[in-house]
Amino acid sequence: MKKINAIVTGGASGLGEATVREITKNGGNAAIFDFQEERGSILSKELGDNCIFLKTDVTSEESINNSLSSTLSKFKFINLLVNCAGIGIANKVIGKEQLHDSKIFQKVISVNLLGTFNVLKLTVEKMLENEPDEDSFRGVVINTASIAAFDGQIGQAAYSASKGGIVSLTLPLAREFAKYGIRVCTIAPGLFETPMMSGLPEKAYQNLIDSTLFPKRLGKPNEFANLVLSIFENNMLNGEVIRLDGSLRMSPK
Repeated sequence: MKKINAIVTGGASGLGEATVREITKNGGNAAIFDFQEERGSILSKELGDNCIFLKTDVTSEESINNSLSSTLSKFKFINLLVNCAGIGIANKVIGKEQLHDSKIFQKVISVNLLGTFNVLKLTVEKMLENEPDEDSFRGVVINTASIAAFDGQIGQAAYSASKGGIVSLTLPLAREFAKYGIRVCTIAPGLFETPMMSGLPEKAYQNLIDSTLFPKRLGKPNEFANLVLSIFENNMLNGEVIRLDGSLRMSPK
């Protein structure tokens, strides 16, 4: 496997944490861009010199640029970006008490979609400086959408819109970056064992498992991480959105 020097946004927990662990386990380096200072610091200390934590606000270009500078100072180059940072807020548009607050909608779009775009454009600018290999490869961007981009449930208007935007970014970016030897793919996970799922009531949790064709369980974060490494290694994977969901199709609610 090619040497990985990665940035993982949202890398302090959930799918991002699993990705950081898998990268470092395979001899790569990972910079965690996250707002969770305590979790990120603990993880980077655990993983040692192959990992650094940088408190980063993905909605701020200044914050991202500062973290990029620190990453390059330590690892010299970046050839993988994995955008996992995101938030999920459930609200009906026509609620019992009030209409969907547009500020909440804007916040979800700002973190999930604009945050993804901010980090990728600034990171790809740095990837351009990488020496291409024999296949003209310079780097990979892997964004994280969700099956909610396709099967959004009632209450997921903001979340689905943000993840649908990430899906729609994939092909135009892959086309634009192709001449630089930089690939772009998106993973659209189904339901995974992450902190976002931990607060669900037992009945709701079981209903979700029952909706999955095979395997009859939630996804494991390391299965997401393994797909990240597969995409990195396979140069023919480009401009693609990959559902990772056990063939789950979510019901309206």
